[in-house]
Amino acid sequence: MKRVYLLLTLMLSGTASLFAQNNVAPGHVENEKAAYVKMIIQRSDKIAAVLHIDDAGKQQKVSNIIRDQYSNLNDIYAERDANLKRTKETHAENKTALEAAKATEAEKTEAKLAKLHKKYLSKLSGQLTPEQVDQVKNGMTYGVLPITYKAYQEQILTLNDEQKKQILIWLTEAREHAMDAESSDKKHAWFGKYKGRINNYLSAAGYDLKKEGKDWELRRKSAAQAIK
Repeated sequence: MKRVYLLLTLMLSGTASLFAQNNVAPGHVENEKAAYVKMIIQRSDKIAAVLHIDDAGKQQKVSNIIRDQYSNLNDIYAERDANLKRTKETHAENKTALEAAKATEAEKTEAKLAKLHKKYLSKLSGQLTPEQVDQVKNGMTYGVLPITYKAYQEQILTLNDEQKKQILIWLTEAREHAMDAESSDKKHAWFGKYKGRINNYLSAAGYDLKKEGKDWELRRKSAAQAIK
C-alpha cells in the first residue's frame, strides 16, 4: 500500500491550521481521502471475495474488518510520522537526543502494531476458519508465502521434511510482520529478510544455491520447450 503520509496526517488532525501549514486546499485533501478510502475498500472486498463465504452479510462484515485494519495501520504510521517530524524540529541541534527520541517512537509504534495485530486476528478468527484467516493474510501480503514456499521446493528437489517445515515456519513469521508493514516495499522487505535467513540455513546444510538455481532454470526451460 502506497504511503499517503500527508493525507493521513491531515486525516488525523482535521484542522484548518494544518491545511494552511502544508499549503494544501481542503477540497484537494477531501478528494485524496475519498480516493484512499475507495482503494482500501476495493482491496478488502477483493480479499474477502476469494474466501467463498456463502453469507453475503458475513462476507461484507469480513471485508469491513480488513478495511478497518488497513485504516488503523495507516493511522499508526501517520501518527508516528507526525511525531517524528516534531521530534526532528525539537532536537534539530542535538543528534544524540534525536536518535534517542526516534528509538522511543519506534518502540511505541511496534507496541501499537502488536496490539492491533492481535486484536485484528481475533476479529478474523471470530468470523473465519483458520484456513480462511491464512487466505486473508496471504491476500494482504500479495501471496508471497505460498509462492516462495513452492519455489523453494521446486528449486531444491531434495529438501527433506524437516527443512520444508523450517522454511515454512520462517516464511509464516515473515508474513506476520509483513501484514503490518506500511508499504508494498516494506512488506517485501520482510520476506527478503527471512529469505536471507532461509538461504543461510540451506547453505549451512550443504546446498549450493547458485547451482540449484541454475538447475531449476534448466528444468523450467526444458518444460517450456516440451509444451511447445
